[in-house]
Amino acid sequence: MKETQNIEFKRQWRDDFLAELCGFANAQGGTLYIGVDDKGSVVGIENAKQLLE
Repeated sequence: MKETQNIEFKRQWRDDFLAELCGFANAQGGTLYIGVDDKGSVVGIENAKQLLE
C-alpha cells in the first residue's frame, strides 16, 4: 500500500494531525495510519495505551 490522496502514513501521533482528519472529513474521506513510515512499513508507536486514553 502507498500514500494517496485518501491514505496518509505517520510514524507517530501529533495533535496537529487533527487538521488532516478534518480535511479528510471535508473531502472524500480517508484513512490516517499511525505507526507506519512513508514507505508503508509498520514501525509501531510508543505509549499506544496512553494515546487511546
